Amino acid sequence: MKKKRDWFLPGMVLAVFLAWLFPQPGADGGWLHPELITSGGVALIFFLHGVALSFAALRSGMLLWKLHLVVQGCVFLLFPLIGLGLYAATAHALPDDLRVGFLYLCALPSTVSSSVALTAAAHGNVPAAVFNATISSLLGVVLTPLWMSTVAEIASSQGSLGKVVLNLCFWLVLPLIVGQLSRPWLGNWAARHKPFINTVDRGTILLLVYTSFCDSFVLGVWTQHGLTAVLATIVLTTLLFWLVFWTVGAICTALKFNREDRIATLFCGSKKSLATGVPMAQLMFGSDPGLGLILLPIMVYHPLQLVICGVLAGRWAKEHHTPAPPLGEILAAAEPSPSIPDEN
Repeated sequence: MKKKRDWFLPGMVLAVFLAWLFPQPGADGGWLHPELITSGGVALIFFLHGVALSFAALRSGMLLWKLHLVVQGCVFLLFPLIGLGLYAATAHALPDDLRVGFLYLCALPSTVSSSVALTAAAHGNVPAAVFNATISSLLGVVLTPLWMSTVAEIASSQGSLGKVVLNLCFWLVLPLIVGQLSRPWLGNWAARHKPFINTVDRGTILLLVYTSFCDSFVLGVWTQHGLTAVLATIVLTTLLFWLVFWTVGAICTALKFNREDRIATLFCGSKKSLATGVPMAQLMFGSDPGLGLILLPIMVYHPLQLVICGVLAGRWAKEHHTPAPPLGEILAAAEPSPSIPDEN
């Protein structure tokens, strides 16, 4: 059988390349009107997530409170504390925007679709993964800007912290709720047209990636830091992933989690959402010329976590004596697709 190819990761590279070649259309004041694309694109992405998300799939995973505390504690406490330490330790070694970007990566919620897809591929606790991935996205609307307010001057362009949270609720949570309320009419249509919804969702994110980098290229941010910033990001994101992954594994061992719960905890607790990170950064940082550098860590961390966790999912599936889908299919099914598996 022919393996599915994931076009999203090459698409991110292409979006940045196009921003380098043709930055003017997506820059502040450009004919693409990035301020409108940002608002409309964010709302569309989270509306699609709301339409595709079955809350029935959440119910069976709600009672595992110990697992939930570990996952959310890792995502919103362990990660950000490491991010603050990294921010302080690199004060004279990295550009300020990149340092903010690492903290932003650490403050983001966990992924949705990829956490669930990988947990299912490895034969882990899928209902627990669905519950934690979804709750993480909702908590991130408040906790991500709260962590960022400790070092980043979000208020300088977007108003008070409360205004930032309200803005995120309006463009992220409200469309999600509207999408969820639309499920009686659109749910069956969404189930039949998952490939189309996936394409629209990912294409919108790539457009936001393009506009996020345009101002950086117009103002020459990358001429100062280019290759050094990229290499430093690759090294630090790799170290960050394994530090958190091993820590989460040690916590699971200490709490004597069974195999299924351990897999769900590892995948949900070590991952960060690009699908949420790009739109949220657009809303939080506005037209900040350093937005490209701020987004660089999550754009490197995203494919890194998918590849490593995809390989691990395949290995754990073999240990379960049931083959996992090919890695290409796992990655193609992974975030930022809004598709959520049903209860069964």
